[in-house]
Amino acid sequence: MIITQTPFRITLGGGGTDLPAFYSKHGGFLVTSAINKYVYITINRRTIDDTIWLSYSKIEKRKKVDSIKHELIREALKMTGIKNGIEIHSVTELSSGTGLGSSGSFTVGLLNALHTFKREYAPHAQLAEEASGIEIGTLGKPVGKQDQYIAAFGGIISLEIDRKGAVTVKPLNIQEAVIEELERRVMLFYTGVTRESAYVLADQTKACERDDKKVVANMRRIKEIGLLSKKALEDGDLDGFGALLHEHWEVKKGISNKVSFTKADELYESARKKGALGGKVIGAGGGGFLMVFSGDNPAGLRESLKTMGLKEMRFRFDFGGTKVIANFF
Repeated sequence: MIITQTPFRITLGGGGTDLPAFYSKHGGFLVTSAINKYVYITINRRTIDDTIWLSYSKIEKRKKVDSIKHELIREALKMTGIKNGIEIHSVTELSSGTGLGSSGSFTVGLLNALHTFKREYAPHAQLAEEASGIEIGTLGKPVGKQDQYIAAFGGIISLEIDRKGAVTVKPLNIQEAVIEELERRVMLFYTGVTRESAYVLADQTKACERDDKKVVANMRRIKEIGLLSKKALEDGDLDGFGALLHEHWEVKKGISNKVSFTKADELYESARKKGALGGKVIGAGGGGFLMVFSGDNPAGLRESLKTMGLKEMRFRFDFGGTKVIANFF
């Protein structure tokens, strides 16, 4: 048996500039972080037959890889050359559609487990690129490279993406006290709305492909906000970081009318009135978690938002990235 543990993520600045439609023309830059919420992939070898057993939100029993309906599992098995005699289970702490990079985390964790199953060592960068290749290249999903890279590497990192898609990963130089303050002042509240990120991202991708002036200008500003967010975090200027989060959200809403929704707007405005410096809907938008960055009284803001019926998900940052936590082969 092999078990991998792979983190989900929250974006801290520059989100969306990792989309191929944008970085292929302008280059991308963002700051992202892994959190201690995970997807677990378990793999067993089938010893009594050569079938493929899969258990996720559904159950599949297949004789051939090509007949697998779960497209990420199907393509990961093809990529690693595993044809049969395997059992794969997935357990996740968060469902899909919540804006925390679930498909990227799933694919990275699965590939990590499959390479381990084959007794191969796959570096973090390889896992991230293979996962990106499956989602973006093979399956043609309108997603970026952030989710796969942060799931693989973990930590609080910047991703610089050149026009050819090459990614440079750099851990941020943040003091421990600043990290602790971030964990204290960043709050995640579930909106109760799930959505398919591809539905939201398709608008952004099409607008970038046709060089929509307004969208491209907004995306360029978001890239600048990513660079400024990195500096603010490394300088320990958390109030400045909060202001950048607010600007990011306002600019992002100008990209597509699918990014925000009435409930999120109402919750965010209430949070601002009660002391939040900034925030946004995590991920592509359209649903999932609302991230709120508090001023100097996070306890008061937290209690105020809870009285509105919001359910908070407490978290800490994860600095390990995807890892094999059990290997009994």
